Amino acid sequence: MIIKDKRFDTENGTYIMGILNFTPDSFSDGGKYNNIEYALKHVEEMIEGGADIIDVGGESTRPGYTMISDEEEIERIVPVIEKIRQNFDIPVSADTYKSKVADAAILAGADLINDIWGCRYDDNMAQVIAKNKVSCCLMHNRDLSENPYKKDIMTEVMEDLKESIDRALSAGVDRDKIMIDPGIGFAKTLEENLLVMNQLDRLKELGFPILLGTSRKSMIGLTLNLPADERLEGTIATTVIGVMKGCSFIRVHDVQQNRRAALMARAIISSR
Repeated sequence: MIIKDKRFDTENGTYIMGILNFTPDSFSDGGKYNNIEYALKHVEEMIEGGADIIDVGGESTRPGYTMISDEEEIERIVPVIEKIRQNFDIPVSADTYKSKVADAAILAGADLINDIWGCRYDDNMAQVIAKNKVSCCLMHNRDLSENPYKKDIMTEVMEDLKESIDRALSAGVDRDKIMIDPGIGFAKTLEENLLVMNQLDRLKELGFPILLGTSRKSMIGLTLNLPADERLEGTIATTVIGVMKGCSFIRVHDVQQNRRAALMARAIISSR
């Protein structure tokens, strides 16, 4: 896969996407890095810990979140992306599902659009990604009030992701600039999240690199009965399983610890 003119060997490597929430209300670290100086320091720490990509988010997507306007989201993330681009040589991802925000983020220097709706919320998103020749992560999500699941969960996840992939390809996004994400924690019960985790390897049938984002999520909290700030071990367990199941990208808050776990899992797999 290509991101920022860099080729990622997704067949043989596992790469870490470090999370930078520039929001006051993130479920995990809301407000902690809601200052450019602190944000840049955290980016530096994540890079030192082994991050390969920095994912900048300006709107919380926790359960029950309040949507903000395009303008407010742009005001939050554009200055941060610009500063990261000025200070560090690392691919930058913009975590947004809105095409206007994506356009502004790309202009500021974003190399990848991480869309939690997989180009199915905003009809212009695929065109924006294609026009700007950037990479994208297409995540699974669904409005269950309008479209409840009728089949087994993994079959439906794959069908929805196929639709997202078709939208991106039809708009002109290059195949080698697409990764997919099963959307752990989005439009799924605890049991459904666990089933998707157990069947991650089925996603390889779609033919695109897989990103896994489980860091500190409710699946871990509900399973272990732990608050968000005590879910590191649970996250590491999912990271290892993700690597064993074929995931090439791991999106996490705790970069160094998960990178070490991923490298260990990858070494064991390579010994075959």
